[in-house]
Amino acid sequence: MHYENDENYFRGYEWWLMKEAKKRNPNIKLIGLPWAFPGWIGKGENWPYDYPDITAYYIVSWILGAKQYHDLDIDYVGIWNERAFSSKYIKVLRHYLDRLGLWNVGIIAADGDWNVSNEMIVDPYLNDAIEVVGAHYPGTKTVPNALLTGKKLWSSEDYSTFNDDVGAGCWARILNQNYVNGNMTSTIAWNLVASYYEELPFGRCGLMTAQQPWSGHYKVESPIWITAHTTQFTQPGWSYLQVDGHLEGGGSFVALTDGLGNLTIIIETMSHNHSKCIRPPLPNFSVVPQRATFYLRGSFCMVETLQVWHSRLDFESGNSSLFQQLHPINVWKGRFSLDLNVDEVYTLTTLKTGRKCACPEPPPPQPFPSNYKDDFNIGNPPFSEAPNFADQTGVFEYFINASDPGDHVFTLRQVVVQRPITWVSDADQTISVIGNFKWVNMTVTCDIYIEKPRDGGVFIAGRVDNGGIYVRNTKGVFFWVFADGTYRVTGDLAGKKILMKGLAGVRDNAWHTLTLNIQGNSASGLLNGYPLWENVTVSSPGNGWAALGTRSFEFAQFDNFHVEAC
Repeated sequence: MHYENDENYFRGYEWWLMKEAKKRNPNIKLIGLPWAFPGWIGKGENWPYDYPDITAYYIVSWILGAKQYHDLDIDYVGIWNERAFSSKYIKVLRHYLDRLGLWNVGIIAADGDWNVSNEMIVDPYLNDAIEVVGAHYPGTKTVPNALLTGKKLWSSEDYSTFNDDVGAGCWARILNQNYVNGNMTSTIAWNLVASYYEELPFGRCGLMTAQQPWSGHYKVESPIWITAHTTQFTQPGWSYLQVDGHLEGGGSFVALTDGLGNLTIIIETMSHNHSKCIRPPLPNFSVVPQRATFYLRGSFCMVETLQVWHSRLDFESGNSSLFQQLHPINVWKGRFSLDLNVDEVYTLTTLKTGRKCACPEPPPPQPFPSNYKDDFNIGNPPFSEAPNFADQTGVFEYFINASDPGDHVFTLRQVVVQRPITWVSDADQTISVIGNFKWVNMTVTCDIYIEKPRDGGVFIAGRVDNGGIYVRNTKGVFFWVFADGTYRVTGDLAGKKILMKGLAGVRDNAWHTLTLNIQGNSASGLLNGYPLWENVTVSSPGNGWAALGTRSFEFAQFDNFHVEAC
């Protein structure tokens, strides 16, 4: 809901992603968590809790729409990612969910630290409203008050680490030790797939990498196979056995059952330096090679053999062995032993369903095309946003311009017209980046249409150096035109470093063509094919993406985007 009277359940990629996930595992859980809210919810304030009924209405509408338009059942919903929570809002949200028959939707709170538990233990109504206490990056530890709530404890965001073998070591360690040390029965990785330009913040901090849609290249990184050690042999609804999972020589193990006789044991022996996550800091510990003996009791004493899957992260040669099936292990009178080396993961399980697919090789990697055009002429797009553009502030959507006589019926339009209630500090301008971060020399051309009279404005840019949580500090070469007829060239998105300014004669509600040419230390700009400014010295940054955007949160349209670069 970009605006108060606006409902659209076909924006973004998430609906598609949820449906694809459900095809592969119908048992997978779906969770909604707001990172930002549309500005109208706060009625002008950067705060989502002043009108809790409105915020709850917004969230519940999304849950109902998921079912109505996509037949997706949302299992859990959060409050506000890594920001303040409101006990009143949590209770209002629970009330709304129950009133609409959404009793099966559990509330996770509060996706930051454990502080919500301090309020839960003194407020029984709050405690009743919350199903899961979720903390982010808990370092495998919980706190006494969280345990006192009697609720499920989750690490509801974790990992966030570069997806090499050290990232795999981090993931293997916390997947086990969040339960062993902290009694957390779920660990959620941010993020699932690194499908964004690598030079943006947190590049390749996903379980696998698929950041070249133009080539189709992707890489199934080692954290995926570490994940498989747990997820191929358990399902949501399995229970952890309450055993002390610390191994004598360092490392850990967990054991889970489906309650129907199946048993899965996952062992990890990750060393300190090979399992550091991005946060929090990891205290020193040591792991040594060891022989571990396991005893199966109760209903598991009848188990005679266990299937064995093994990974070894090799930091000497780089020749890691990932998720290999070994010979089954025999269990003798409820007992078996295993020789464990350092930096290994074992899964021992009664399930025989594990598999490592022999997948075809992905296409080879290719740089972003150095000559790239998009006229946005697509009548029924599969997604609401144009491919390869990465919105950093604002939202750029395909738009059908019904009133246009013909040249610009299909355009790209910036559609957020009120500053959102932000998670981190978005820019005051909107911006979407595209291309190859290594580009130095480039010519960017785009037709532009300012919709906002008087103080509206748009830009095209090159050598753009940043985005994400650092978007307010983004530098580059920005060519702006404004509805008041002026133009500017700036070295930053904020518009503070002015390199050139003057009169352009551009007006609102008319199409104009901007061209930005950057060669070496010099930039020039054309308006409607005629030189407007030239020989502007640009020293830094020396490379970066192309981009387009607006002066403020305002409607504006773009068409016939073209970049040629090297």
